[in-house]
Formats: sequence, structure tokens, C-alpha cells
Amino acid sequence: MSEFKKVVFSGVQPTGNLHLGNYLGAIRKFVALQEGNDCIYCVVDMHALTAQLVHEDMPNQIRSIAAAFIASGIDPEKHIVFNQSAVPQHAELAWIFNCVARIGWMNRMTQFKDKAGKDREQASLGLYAYPSLMAADILVYRGTHVPVGDDQKQHLELARDIAMKFNLDYAEHIRKTDYGIDITVGNEPVHAYFPMVEPLIDGPAPRVMSLRDGTKKMSKSDPSDLSRINLMDDEEAISKKIRKAKTDPEGLPSEIDGLKGRPEADNLVGIYAALADRSKAEVLAEFGGQQFSVFKPALVDLAVNVLSPITSEMRRLMSDTSHIDAILRNGGERARARAEVTMKEVRDIVGFLY
Repeated sequence: MSEFKKVVFSGVQPTGNLHLGNYLGAIRKFVALQEGNDCIYCVVDMHALTAQLVHEDMPNQIRSIAAAFIASGIDPEKHIVFNQSAVPQHAELAWIFNCVARIGWMNRMTQFKDKAGKDREQASLGLYAYPSLMAADILVYRGTHVPVGDDQKQHLELARDIAMKFNLDYAEHIRKTDYGIDITVGNEPVHAYFPMVEPLIDGPAPRVMSLRDGTKKMSKSDPSDLSRINLMDDEEAISKKIRKAKTDPEGLPSEIDGLKGRPEADNLVGIYAALADRSKAEVLAEFGGQQFSVFKPALVDLAVNVLSPITSEMRRLMSDTSHIDAILRNGGERARARAEVTMKEVRDIVGFLY
């Protein structure tokens, strides 16, 4: 064998309402990747503790993410949908990776600096070690590809570093156990147990920005609900938010270069392009030269047509959570079985008795 079997893994935190950025940047990619791939999609509830230690209703937040997965078109029978805490092997491998990763690597993680703010000494150890657990989430299934936004790309690079260091540190043990395969990294041959994870970043709107400030990412934590379109918003709310979305006084350009220096215009064009499965150039070819008073109603109609069926199905699933709970239980059992195959081999490679 000269390459690892392709396995797609990704996850979403259960921290507040899912919004349009989560859908376009992640969930819709999850759906598309089902065709021809082995996919594992996770509600990363352990990661959620790094953002908010005490959650008033964690179970229903977990269910809501799972409902969004299913309502958007993910098939939980062909693929695996589960919540992270149901598979303790994630935490077990994360500890091993904590011992593999270097402090210098972790110190370079810009997302920790952003989230910890000025008072880094008061940040939790969990927030600091978040990327190590993320690496374990992926590699406990020997995942090879991860659909992510560009803001997570640095974490995937760290996952590659951790995988490579584990492969090199335990090279002799991996070869003795015969669990690894021969791969080439750069021009160097490596007998590897863990693959080099690849990010899947594509589409016209990989990063959806705030409707109130085109320089900031659309976020659940923004105090203004007008800054985002939530997946549970009804038609009236979607219309209001898009109509009130910040723009500038100029009309839409006919060429992409005309969006430079116009973050709000660029954001709305990108959202339209992503929802319509078109390029920004195609959108501008249709709407170039027109005012936002024409473009915004068209964007409202498109957003409602795409999102309303998802919203309706999410509400139906959340009205009786027994079905979602059954999906998560089944997914957890299947995920644990796969993760345990990896961990038995990792324990053997590391030299644990079990």
C-alpha cells in the first residue's frame, strides 16, 4: 500500500445558533463530499468547553447541530454522525499528541492569541491545547481530508506536524508492528502510521463575513443578531437582515476587481455566488451596474429558497428529539469501534500494556 484510504472528517461546535457562515463554509461542503467518500461528521462538544465552560442546555445544542447536518442532506446511515464526547478515544489520543507537540508550535497558533485576548494567563489550558485535540479528532480515524474554513488551516498544518513527529519518533516501533505504510513526504520516504492531513478549502465564499461589518467574520458571538443569518431564521428575519446589511453608496461593479476595497459588497456578492453555486464573476455579469436596491431583494429570494427547507426540517427534527438521539447513539457506537482500532495499534506502538 502506497497511500492511506481517503477518509473525510470535520466537526462543528455546539455553541449557539448555527448561521449562514457555518452552512456555506462547512455543512454544505459536508453534504457534497458524501458522494464517493467515507465521511465522519462530529459535533465537537468537548471543544465547546473551551469557549464556555458551563452550558445551560448542552444536550439540545448538540441535537441542534446534528439536526442541521441531517436537514442539510447528510446521510447518517451511509456516513457517521456523532458527538465527540461519546468517543473517549479522542481524549486518549489527544494526551499522546500533547506529549508529541512542542510548546513552540502551540505558541504560534494565532487563533489562541485572538481568543485569549490580552490576559493570556487567565485562558484555560483547554483553549491552549485545542489544536492538539483537533488533531486527535481527525487522526483517531486516520482521516486524510478535512473541509475547513481558511481560519482553521493553521490548525491542520499543526496536525500534519504532530502526525509527522509521531511517525518519526516511533518509526522503529511502527515498522516492527507493521501497522504503517510507506509514503513520500516532500521527497523523503517515510514509514508512517498517521497520514498527512489535507485541507479542503474551496468555493466562492469560504469565509462569510458579518452583515454589519464586512471586515469581520460572521459569528455566533456577535452581540448584534443583525450581523448574521441564523439557520433557524424565518423568511421575515432573513429579509430584514439582508435589507439592513451594510453596503456603500456605489452600485455593483461588472468586474471582480471592482470589489477591491469594498468588503461589504464583496461579502454580499460572495454569499449570492455560494448560495447559487455560481462564481462571483457570473453574479457580477448579471448584476453589474445595478444598485443594491435591486440586488438585495434578489439575494433575499435566493437565501429564502435555499434555507427555508433546511429550517423547516430542523424544526421538525427538534420537535421530537428521539430520532436525533438515536442517530447520535448509532453514530457514537460506529465511531467508537473505528477509533478503538486505531487506539489499539497506537497503544502497541507507544508501548502501553492493556
